This record gives sequence, structure tokens and C-alpha cells, in this order.
Amino acid sequence: MDSDQDAIPADIDIARNADRRSIESVGSDLGLDAADLERRGNEVAKLTWDAIHGAMDEPADGNLVLVTAMTPTRRGAGKTVTTVGLGQAFNQLGETSVVAVREPSLGPVFGIKGGAAGGGYSQVLPMEEINLHFTGDIHAVTSAHNLISAMVDAHRHHGNELGIDPDRVVWPRVLDMNDRALRETVAGLGGTASGPPREDGFSITAASELMAVLCLATDVSDLRERVSRIIVAYDTEGDPVTVADLDVAGSVAALLKDALRPNLVQTIEGTPAFVHGGPFANIATGTNSILADKIGLGLGDYVVTEAGFGADLGAEKFVDVVSREGVEPDATVVVATVDALQKHGGIEQDESDPMAALRDGFANLDHHVSVLRSMGLPVVVAINRFPDDTDAEIQAVLDHCAEEQIPAAVSTLHADGGEGGTDVARLVTEAVESGGSDLQRVYDLDASLPEKIRAVATQVYGADDVEFTSAPATTSSASRPRGSTTCRSASPRRPVRCRTIPGRSASRRTGRSR
Repeated sequence: MDSDQDAIPADIDIARNADRRSIESVGSDLGLDAADLERRGNEVAKLTWDAIHGAMDEPADGNLVLVTAMTPTRRGAGKTVTTVGLGQAFNQLGETSVVAVREPSLGPVFGIKGGAAGGGYSQVLPMEEINLHFTGDIHAVTSAHNLISAMVDAHRHHGNELGIDPDRVVWPRVLDMNDRALRETVAGLGGTASGPPREDGFSITAASELMAVLCLATDVSDLRERVSRIIVAYDTEGDPVTVADLDVAGSVAALLKDALRPNLVQTIEGTPAFVHGGPFANIATGTNSILADKIGLGLGDYVVTEAGFGADLGAEKFVDVVSREGVEPDATVVVATVDALQKHGGIEQDESDPMAALRDGFANLDHHVSVLRSMGLPVVVAINRFPDDTDAEIQAVLDHCAEEQIPAAVSTLHADGGEGGTDVARLVTEAVESGGSDLQRVYDLDASLPEKIRAVATQVYGADDVEFTSAPATTSSASRPRGSTTCRSASPRRPVRCRTIPGRSASRRTGRSR
């Protein structure tokens, strides 16, 4: 044991005992007045539209730092801790920094993962409120999503003028909770008064396409336009049915108009933080709202945000989707842990030589660094130190990064707050000031869908090629909605085998339109 980190109090105790600034004082760090804030209690505020428009009119002179990770394990890499703590570290160095993270979903909060407000001395506050109902944004998405679901079934009940095929409805209902019993359901039972029956199901709210759309929109008009294009079903001829066809886009936008405004809070050390939006990374963009990032870039020197999962997933989507909306990273941070390196090095199969497993796991870290560099982004590795990491293990990671010419530093942000990340912050500052960022996206927007799939599979996941077949692999896959593509495991340097179902698109589970 080489660290005092085992003496750290529980996250909830740290949060409850932390000194708090008034939300007006936090906003003043960014040049925001009390009139720019709509208070939701003493420690939370939504920005007013006047404040949003004013900040959006400011030159986006700040620097965007994207925090990602090597392939995560069950223990987690500590991306949110690093994101929050790095924002505090920049403040320690005299920079005006803004943290931008997603709102936690109640499903993971009450599941194995737990809360998503950071941890230790790198948390966003008020932690309990953020992890629970917060400002009600996620509940607003739930209501708006289920309004569309209700309109689909109401339309079918009242004559079905659009000819919606009940077997091709790709818009499930949602709730913000893990409930496997509701994944597959039957709706419309109880006779004609309750509507014609059909198979239905529930997803978690963070998986709603509305959540992703909310985080890409910049104002209510933009939100309404994006919502109107969402495909919710297909008619009996196989043509798409959209939210606009149901004439409900305006109502959905009205339900989301307040949820679209970013939420301002603070970190343990009083650094301003936007906690806004919450799309999952495995099926959507996996990062907070465009508005939060753009406002932060207009008001601060550094904006530190995160992308879900590893560099091959969340960071790739940030580059290929989110950055096209005008928020390009100036530098990236890959969070690495001894635990993850050893697990990827096979320690669970052979525990006899932890150092050998650690060294074997370097290939995973190197791959993620390579992915980001191939996108033209400067990379810094933050070695997130845990209490049971030894000095020898930490030094081995540092030595490897030095050999590979990867800037790296140890992070103790969980135990020490911003002070534990100043070495990482200095390396990030050097990377930003070097001007080395030259963003190269993985695919062009005008590329075909197969070309995009092949580019991501080969350039990001290390596949040799992608094989597309026209026949369904199994009987169950034939029931997938139009346009979906299912891919087998894409292990590095092995072919990805994909099957496409002719004329079919988008997952029924998530209601994705494309």
C-alpha cells in the first residue's frame, strides 16, 4: 500500500460536509448576473434564454478538453472524477474553467453502477439532488417521449389514416428505471375502447432518441425541427412515419423547452459546472448538451467534458457526430487504471504475475491513444491512481507511456481534489498551446451507410474488413424493423461480420431513425 487514499470518507459524507457557494457567486465566475439565473433552490439554477443567447453570441475562445478512457471494466475508469477534478485543477492553475457532464439516469443510480456525479473530492454538488430528480429534465424527456407513443396508438385507434403497420412501430415507451419485466409488453388490451392491441416495450429514458436530439439542439425552433424528423413507425407500404406526420412536434418541443436550458451547479471546490442531458453512449452520443459546451466555450478558458465508454465509442461519436455541431476538441485525456490494464492483460485467467498482466494490457491503452491520434487530436494519459495500486505498477505505466512518447501523469483527483490533477492539467495546457489539434473525422457525411460502418470498424476497432450479407441470420432477426444492421464481435484485427436485412432500418429497442 503506497497511498493514504483508504482514509477518504464516503462520497456522500464529503458532499454533505462541503462548503457551498451561492449559485449567484458561482455564476459570477463566468460573468453571469443573478438575472441570468433561474434558481432551483440555493445551489442549482437554469440559465435564462437571455443568458443563453448572450453567451452564444460571445466568441467561443475557450479550449475544449474531451475526457475519455481505455476500454472500461466493471470497476470503472473514473472518467467523471477526472472530468470534474480536471476542471478544478485548471482553476488551481489560475484558469477560468467550466465542467460539463451528463445528468445521471435513475436506472444506473439504483443499479450496479450507482451515481454519476463524480466521487471523493472531485464531485459535482448537490450530489444527492443531481443523482435523483434534479431539475426534472429527464422526467420531461420521459413525458415527451411517451406523448409520441400515445399519439401513435391513438392514431391507429382513430382510423389509422397513415396506415401505420403495428408490426413496424419502432418507438417504444420509456421510463427512467431498470425494469426488465417491461422490456417486451403488449399494449391495447381491454377491448376496442383501449385501442387495437400490438406488441410494445419500454426502454430507459436515457436511450430515447429525444434525449440525443435534446442534447444536439441549440434553441426551441431547432429542437422542434429535429424532433419532427424522427421516424416512429413504417406504414403498410414500408414508408416511414415521422413525428411531423403525427402533428405532435410542437407539443413535444413545448414539453422540452425548459429541459433544453442548461443547469448550472458547482464542484466540491466551487468550480462552475453544467450538468445537462444524458444520452447513453452505446446507442447515442454519450455526452452532455451542445448548449452547455458552447456556452462554456464562450464564458471560460477551458471546458472539460467527457464521452461515455472508451475512445473507440464515446470519443468517436463525439468526433463524428457532436463536433460537427461546432464543438471540436482541442485536446483529449485518456483515463487509464492499473486495474483495467491488468484485466485486459489477462489477470483474471492467471493471477500469478500481476506485473506481466499489466504490461500485456498496454496494448489496449495504446489502441485508444492511436484512435485519438488518428483523428488528429493531442492525447494526454491520466493514470487514475486507486488505493491498492503500488508504486511499481504506477511507474511501469509511466515508463511505458514515456517509451511510446505519450504525455502522461498520475492523477489523485479522487483523494486530493484539483490539487491531485495539476500535473495532468499542465500537460493538457501544453498540448492545447502546441496547436497540434487537426481534427480528422472517421467518415464523411455524404458517405453511404456501408462505407461509414466499414470506416468505423476498420479505422477505430481494428477490423480487417466488414462482411455484409443480405439474408437474415436467424428467424428472430427477420422480425427486426426496417434498416437495421447487426454486427458480430469486432475483435481487433479480425473481420467484423455484419448482416443487413433488406429494406430495414433502425433498432426497435431504441427507436433510432438512422
